[in-house]
Amino acid sequence: MTRPSDDCCRIETPAAATAAYRRALTAALVINAAMFVIEMAAGVWGKSVALQADAVDFLGDSATYAITLMVLGMSVRWRAGSAILKGLSMGGFGLWVIGVSVYHLLAGSLPSAAIMGSTGVLALVANLTAAAILYRHRFGDSNMRSVWLCTRNDAVANIAVIAAASGVWASSTGWPDLAVGAVIAALALSSSVAVLRQARGELRSVTG
Repeated sequence: MTRPSDDCCRIETPAAATAAYRRALTAALVINAAMFVIEMAAGVWGKSVALQADAVDFLGDSATYAITLMVLGMSVRWRAGSAILKGLSMGGFGLWVIGVSVYHLLAGSLPSAAIMGSTGVLALVANLTAAAILYRHRFGDSNMRSVWLCTRNDAVANIAVIAAASGVWASSTGWPDLAVGAVIAALALSSSVAVLRQARGELRSVTG
């Protein structure tokens, strides 16, 4: 069974498709790098685990886009290898978020709902823009798959951050912020497993 987007891609030459994907990745890289700086500053200022976690996710996505740009046009072995590296980084990011969440839980930090909400909305707009740019390139090898999963996860995380801001405001506790941090960590870990499995399968098909 073919997908509508697959039919659209067939009218492009491989070179044209690669050039379009490169432009999309470059635009997404700029958006994510800028949002990392903005959201990390807001997360530290507002004492929010969710914002800091999402900011590091933006940084990880920037690295993902940069690595993908470097391996475009290379062999399946190189592209699958880069996907494994990105899958491992997703897993490491998830573990980092868990550690930060435990730290703030023990410290009893109370995040700023206003900073969380406003920054979360800005981050959501940025991620929806990046997702729209990358949407037509969501199918493909493990390398392309990892890029789409990162972008999708960010949009889901932003919605969760906005919801957490409402929870912090309503309850005057940091539990909603910590809960969203846990959700973001779970998304990162599950995506890590998905990308690593696909990349390993691609490597086996090349070496087998």
